[in-house]
Amino acid sequence: MGTRGREPIAAITGLGFSQMSRAPIGTVRELAGAAVLAAIADAGLSVADVDGLLLNRSPTAAAEELPLLLQNDLGLRDLGLLAVIDSEGSSAVQMVQYAALAVRHGMARAVACVFSDTPVKSGSAGNTFAIAMPLSGIEGWERQQGFLGAVAGYAMAAQRHMTVYGTTAEQLGAYAVACRRWAQANPLAFLRKPLTLDDYLASPFVVEPFRVLDCCFPVNGAAAVVVTAADRAADAPCPPAYIHGMGQGHRGRTGLRDDEPELHIGAVQAGRAAYRSAGIAPSDISQCQFYDAFSFAGILSLEAYGLCPAGEGGRFVADGHTAPGGPLPVNTGGGHLSGYYLQGMTPISEALIQVRGQGGERQVRNDIVLVSGNGGCLDYHASLIVSPHRGLGAGAAT
Repeated sequence: MGTRGREPIAAITGLGFSQMSRAPIGTVRELAGAAVLAAIADAGLSVADVDGLLLNRSPTAAAEELPLLLQNDLGLRDLGLLAVIDSEGSSAVQMVQYAALAVRHGMARAVACVFSDTPVKSGSAGNTFAIAMPLSGIEGWERQQGFLGAVAGYAMAAQRHMTVYGTTAEQLGAYAVACRRWAQANPLAFLRKPLTLDDYLASPFVVEPFRVLDCCFPVNGAAAVVVTAADRAADAPCPPAYIHGMGQGHRGRTGLRDDEPELHIGAVQAGRAAYRSAGIAPSDISQCQFYDAFSFAGILSLEAYGLCPAGEGGRFVADGHTAPGGPLPVNTGGGHLSGYYLQGMTPISEALIQVRGQGGERQVRNDIVLVSGNGGCLDYHASLIVSPHRGLGAGAAT
């Protein structure tokens, strides 16, 4: 454990959701507005108290679906901060980071951060995400080869990990089963039916080695949080999540010919920065809320954030460390696989629920929570360290 007792950067004081569904329930803009208003009310504030607004739309959504004009829809005036954050799956965590810096340095007093998306059309999100992603550095190669969507890029990374380290299908399945066990105690989770490893192994492949149950479960909906200065957080109706550490890491790549880009990811850099700013070590983490659009992302995140040795993530999960009752709970709401896929707002929202002690049957030790965002095909990474404790000294050990 590093130097302790430092003051938090800021605090998350409000959380709000729109309705979430696999059916059409409104536009991206309408759902975003509903989530922001819910978060403002949850923070014990009025619209007039909010002077910052940050937006995160899906990379598959058009700009006009979630425009800066949401400010006018909400009746927000004289904002000191207004922006769209576009770093793919790391954007939601980045929104919270920039909001924290803004309130810390006096640019704003209360900043609302929202993600909204409606990817599910006619009961499926497959066509929404089936876009060619430029990973090879060879123009047109991805579409010609049918290399569509993030699933193909992640599958290639997982195959590399399996080849280099011996990670197995059963270990990927253990991750999916652990997420489902957590989801069974989450009333917001969409997939709560019991899942066994045999069920997992019997599910069809999407892109080998990924089966259907390795992939996220997209929903239509929005989630928002409100970030305020730490010294205002005590006035909030609900216990705040104090932000103690932040980091980002974006390695860049020259295509699939790079030096094993699938295994050396920016989460290493993001984690080191977050640990350093919080004055902690990986061994201090109580629980993790990872961006796990695919099972392998959760396994690789454990390694990249220093929570187990490189190549040992699959075995770490299969040994039960991350499941209910394990020493390092991961994605206690079911994550993206069994909870709901609202991109980076899924791990943020569950972290806030846990920090508040509102997890019910799935509540676990919450002293120091690691939150991650992951965008592109393991390209863009951002992380937070949050806690119910204003200081990470003796109080964090109780």
